[in-house]
Amino acid sequence: MIRHWGILPLCAACMAAPALAQEATQAETAQQAPGTALQQLRHVVGTWDVVTEFLRSDGSVAGVAEGTYEFAWVVEDKVVQGVSRIPEFGMASGILFYLRPGTNEVEMVSVGADGQLWVMTGPQNSETRQTPVVTMPDGTTLKLRFTRFNVSENRFESRMERSTDGGETWGPGNHQVFMRRVDQPAA
Repeated sequence: MIRHWGILPLCAACMAAPALAQEATQAETAQQAPGTALQQLRHVVGTWDVVTEFLRSDGSVAGVAEGTYEFAWVVEDKVVQGVSRIPEFGMASGILFYLRPGTNEVEMVSVGADGQLWVMTGPQNSETRQTPVVTMPDGTTLKLRFTRFNVSENRFESRMERSTDGGETWGPGNHQVFMRRVDQPAA
């Protein structure tokens, strides 16, 4: 179960010209001024030492593991690639973190050795992203919500919450503290 804690769609239809014009204006605005999403991408570039607390349903700590996250630009100010590692569990995950200016969203995808793809999407002006409901190999369903908080230049925290009822109720999943490596200045 711990392997799922480590590590997150919009269909367009033809719309009237005013709606298309509004979308174009929103996309242009997002590209002109750095918003929260672009600031998040710029902030995460570098290497981070991470302590993850895996939480029980009552919020108590079930276990603690140390690891690293490394992020680098693929397309500057648009797409970041990353790798998450927790050596104690032999875990590694590949990550893409990118802007979706056409929908004013930021999205992160992550996949580990189990092949489970997690797609996490949120509004570009928010520090919170959610996955869609995912059917797990055992037939249960799971939805995850990630929120970044207490953000400073060289530190931030992340909270992952879990829902087994499609997002009606949420319970604790994990809490992470990210500390930038001293030799890695902010991008």
